[in-house]
Amino acid sequence: MTKDQYAFDDPTTRYPTIEPPEQEKPEPGLEKDIEPKPDLGEDSYRGTGRLEGRKALITGGDSGIGAATAIAYAREGADVVLSYLPEEEADAQKIVALIEAAGRKAVTVPGDLKDPEYCRELVSTAVSELGGLDIVVNNGGKQVYQENLEDLTDEQFDHTFKTNVYAMFWITKAALPHLKPGSTIINTTSVEAYSPAPILVDYATTKASINTFSKSLAQQLAPRGIRVNTVAPGPVWTALQTSDGQPTEDLPEFGKSTPLGRAGQPAELAPAYVFLASGESSFVVGETLNVNGGMPTP
Repeated sequence: MTKDQYAFDDPTTRYPTIEPPEQEKPEPGLEKDIEPKPDLGEDSYRGTGRLEGRKALITGGDSGIGAATAIAYAREGADVVLSYLPEEEADAQKIVALIEAAGRKAVTVPGDLKDPEYCRELVSTAVSELGGLDIVVNNGGKQVYQENLEDLTDEQFDHTFKTNVYAMFWITKAALPHLKPGSTIINTTSVEAYSPAPILVDYATTKASINTFSKSLAQQLAPRGIRVNTVAPGPVWTALQTSDGQPTEDLPEFGKSTPLGRAGQPAELAPAYVFLASGESSFVVGETLNVNGGMPTP
């Protein structure tokens, strides 16, 4: 594993080409239970003060991309509020410890993103606990594959949209009165928005919606000095993949179809979220930053 995110090395071998064993975990999936363990940047991310004094809210912050982003934000100087499902508490506490080890404040607000009242209370708690809010990362998501449309239930379709799209709307709307000029909103979309897998109809549709929502809102909020952007990951190794995010039999080959020949690690996504939250990206508005190992996108 690399010791520093700034190291100069070969991206095809910077992280190992993993061959995860077939494994099926119940939703929502716990990172502590999967093999191999994702790299969240615990041992490699080195902050440089780019988010000093900032106040961030991250959904899906207990594991995967959200957790890697939380670690990076803390090491860059931000306090962080983490949203996650109550059953993900074990993963969340690991991230809390890492945030606090960086000398920053960590606030946990477990709950279900499908609940609009929870989403509004989440923002209210973040503002009160951090003394304000200036970074919102809508990252929490639901992905459950279905081979056939006939197997995609109304309930799953509804839950996927509420988790991935409605929650983003509820949280962003609640946060806006608290966001001053210079604040940023970062939404997690996916390569699935451009190259949808046939087994992820509902998930891919939500990710395309997130792109469009973000590009429209970015134009609306830019005159107010609030920037909206998105990050579009490719195949990244997280607990989401093992809890029916992918067919179990496909896991050993996960990510090998990228031009780099391997899956991404959450640690490789965090710098994109740092860039879009920091002043370095002050002229970047309505952008979809693809971090996908070379998979072509429009």
